[in-house]
Amino acid sequence: MSKVLIVMGSQSDFDVVKKAADMLSKLSIDYTIRVISAHRTPAAAAEVASNAQKDGYSAIIAAAGKAAHLGGVLAAYTVLPVIGIPIKSSFMDGMDSLLSMVQMPKGIPVATVAVDGAENAAILAAQMIALSDEGLRVKLEEYKESMARDVEKQDKAVNELISK
Repeated sequence: MSKVLIVMGSQSDFDVVKKAADMLSKLSIDYTIRVISAHRTPAAAAEVASNAQKDGYSAIIAAAGKAAHLGGVLAAYTVLPVIGIPIKSSFMDGMDSLLSMVQMPKGIPVATVAVDGAENAAILAAQMIALSDEGLRVKLEEYKESMARDVEKQDKAVNELISK
C-alpha cells in the first residue's frame, strides 16, 4: 500500500494541511504528518526526504508559507514527486509562498497547487499513485463522478429557483 508524507514548515500550517490529510483518508491512503523547517531544521528536511522512498512513501506534500522553500529543499533530496501547498500568510496573501514554490531551478521540480489548496495536493498525489494502483484509480473516478452529480443537483436547484 502506498503512503504520502506530508511535511509542514510550522504547526501554524496545520489547519490547511488537515484538509489534505482528510482527503487522503477519504481515498484510503495512509499518510504521516511532520513539522520540519527548511530554514531552522535543514538537516532534518534532508534526512526525511532522503529516506522517504525507502520508508515506503510514494509522494511528498510540502506546505509552507512566506519564503516557502520547504518543497524545494525536500525535492533536492529525493526523486519522489513533491507537491507544494503555498500557505496564505499575512504578507502578499500567499503570493510570496506561491512564487517561492513555482520558481524552482531546472532539475528540482515542485508541482504546486493553489494557495491553501490542500485538497488538490492530496488529489494530485493520489492521481500519481493511481498510475500503478487500479483500486485507487477507481476511487478517484468515483470521486469525480460524485462531484459532477453535485454540480448537476446545484444546476437543477438554481433552475427551480429561477422558474418560480
